[in-house]
Amino acid sequence: MSRFRTSISTSVFAPLPALRLPVPNGSGNARPMSDQELAQALLPDQAKRPRICDLSGYLHCSIIGTCLSTGELRQILLKLEIEGADKASDHELHSKGVALAGKRSPAAKLLSKALDRRHRLTLNQFGKADTAAQVRRLWDEAVQRGDIPGAYWAVVTHPAANDELIRHVFGEVHMLSHLVGAANRADIRRLNQLEAEKLRLEEKVERQQAQLRDSITERDTTIRNLNQALSRALSAERQSAENGPADAERQTLVKLVEDLERRHSAEAQRRVRADERLAALEAKLSEERKLHAAARLQADTLRSELAALEAGLAPVTADGTADSNENPELNGLSLLYVGGRADHVARLRASAEEAGATLAHHDGGIEESSSLLAGLIQRADAVLFPVDCVSHQATWIVKRLCRQAAKPFFPLRSAGQGSFLAALRDPALTGLSRNEAP
Repeated sequence: MSRFRTSISTSVFAPLPALRLPVPNGSGNARPMSDQELAQALLPDQAKRPRICDLSGYLHCSIIGTCLSTGELRQILLKLEIEGADKASDHELHSKGVALAGKRSPAAKLLSKALDRRHRLTLNQFGKADTAAQVRRLWDEAVQRGDIPGAYWAVVTHPAANDELIRHVFGEVHMLSHLVGAANRADIRRLNQLEAEKLRLEEKVERQQAQLRDSITERDTTIRNLNQALSRALSAERQSAENGPADAERQTLVKLVEDLERRHSAEAQRRVRADERLAALEAKLSEERKLHAAARLQADTLRSELAALEAGLAPVTADGTADSNENPELNGLSLLYVGGRADHVARLRASAEEAGATLAHHDGGIEESSSLLAGLIQRADAVLFPVDCVSHQATWIVKRLCRQAAKPFFPLRSAGQGSFLAALRDPALTGLSRNEAP
């Protein structure tokens, strides 16, 4: 049985002596179909794509998170009448979806149908591939186009995909999640530029709106004065006609009317242009406000992460040594770290020792047995685990064992050192060390 996907039974391709389809042999007669020809004829119908519940549990998290949007997943859970699906957070929806994907139930069947329906075009394209090499080529082309969700679902369910190919695409999808962290500093710089640009645009819009208001007020005053002058001119012309005005006076009045009409037309055109500029500025201001709101939300997240990391860095004194007063005093607490990345453990252990604690590590069941967790938790004073780099099954086991042993546990936002250092300064953890200090 494959670690990543259950193997399709080959018993359906065994020789079927009771079934022989006639095949022309060139002499006008028909001969029975051989076992090999019969297996080849039945192969396209028998090589079915597995459903999500047939795949390894290590793939469920990445499939649900990559190939389904949060809105689609919520609609599926609502259709299944899952309690709390209408108000659940994105992480809670993801956890429920992963749990349902691992069970052979109508829920898993509905998830598979939803994935097939959403990625139908990509599945049809990958369905033309007959070998793992062809599937690999289609996957590389999809990555170049940025079409990751559909191609990922098509590869892990393709009958020709082997474990090596599935491990390869799983690793590439996993590494995509780290690209966001690498771009954090560039995002912060871009955010500061956007905020400065937004303030500049808001000030510019306010000035232009004030100028437009003044222009509109001046235009209305001018129109009113022109109307009054035109009324007086028409009245004077009628009076002059009654009194027999001279030709020179009539020409003067005609010129005045023409001038007033020209000025009125110019003011009307100016008003149209001003209204168009005002509408364009208001639309741009609305768009900038939306961008600012999104940028501010992203900034809050990035600043919280940087604050946690900077809080863990001890300031350097004048003689070049670190100020130990900034480190938390954990008074010899024994900590257990479950999950995370193996190449970070040594650095996390050093940080724990600087804080006066000892750190044990368990990989969450990847290579080490989950049965060891019970003993490790019994010997630990507190348990920490990163929610983004540990399996759902290991998280469930840790929480259950900690409740049974009355041991506190601390879920960390990520497997990075910043989240770990922030946890070492958690009042709940430092308070635990003070309570247990001799």
